[in-house]
Amino acid sequence: QVRVVESGGGLVQPGGSLRLSCAVSGSFFTIYDMGWYRQAPEKQRELVAAITSVGTTNYVDSVKGRFTISRDNAKNAAYLQMNSLKPEDTAVYYCKADLAFEPRSVSYTYWGQGTQVTVSS
Repeated sequence: QVRVVESGGGLVQPGGSLRLSCAVSGSFFTIYDMGWYRQAPEKQRELVAAITSVGTTNYVDSVKGRFTISRDNAKNAAYLQMNSLKPEDTAVYYCKADLAFEPRSVSYTYWGQGTQVTVSS
């Protein structure tokens, strides 16, 4: 059974930093893309940052220059370093992992349960 678990959320003041971690466990062949999404109250879930298995990244415009996504393939983990946080970054942050159970097979998407990030003074 595959599990995706986020950690590292919390309360931080505007201008502060947080580092989110995502750990994928279970039995599978490989992880393809990984991504961080967020959902604020009354809003749709949006992509924040994504990273491919070879390290290609992309970001939503609102976090460019402030957030950095990375991954450790050996640990089946991804990270989101968030700097210069703003109140509008407040949301539940979710990790998504696309993985395969066999070589050259279709990928399946798994989500974590989310971690709350609150930016407030």
